[in-house]
Amino acid sequence: MTAVTEQLFTEDAYARSCDAQVTQSAPGAIQLDRTVFYAAGGGQPGDSGVLKLADGTEIPVLNTVKGEGVGEILHLVADDAPVPAPGTALVAELDWERRHKHMRMHTCLHLLCSVIEAPVTGGQLGADKGRLDFDLPELTLEKTEIEARLNELIARDAAVGTRWISDEELAAQPDLVRTMKVQPPSGQGRVRLLEVGDIDLQPCGGTHVKSTGEIGPVTVRKIENKGKHNRRVNIIFKEA
Repeated sequence: MTAVTEQLFTEDAYARSCDAQVTQSAPGAIQLDRTVFYAAGGGQPGDSGVLKLADGTEIPVLNTVKGEGVGEILHLVADDAPVPAPGTALVAELDWERRHKHMRMHTCLHLLCSVIEAPVTGGQLGADKGRLDFDLPELTLEKTEIEARLNELIARDAAVGTRWISDEELAAQPDLVRTMKVQPPSGQGRVRLLEVGDIDLQPCGGTHVKSTGEIGPVTVRKIENKGKHNRRVNIIFKEA
């Protein structure tokens, strides 16, 4: 599969569905010309949902991943699911409740980056929880203090937005990159930045809420020692 998929979620994370056409298909994988489905990456899971055909057939999307080529997004379905031919028109519809939780938690992890001033060595998020690993030689993190600071930033209801900079601008500002093991994609001419008020600014291709207040209250569940220089901070939604 080599066709590029227009990634609607990069400009509008709140779009829940879109009209699309099949560009490539095979048992277990369907590619579209455009999609609202986020492909797994940067610690954020791929979206799930359904592809609705004009004849009423609904094909559940189990996961969404990046293809081998630049700009390819594959909607993974069951191996025995219908395989619509290229050119087939359909509606791609997200499991919105799950996606919105990903958006809330992803934005919360950006706040966590601003609370703990240390390089990030890893991270992952889900519908109800998330975690970041920090390069810290000593376990000097205080759980109650981090939780209080996070919830203060959430309650501030700071605006969240995106903007783009060139590869050259990013190279001239290396401090923008907080992750040690995962570098933002370059070579495409520009890089997307996530800006959380005056709180956090760093490259990110994920989906996010419009303001920190939309995250809702969170709890620091635990802080773990994961190695000589690795401290893991685990976050959950209080509602969970």
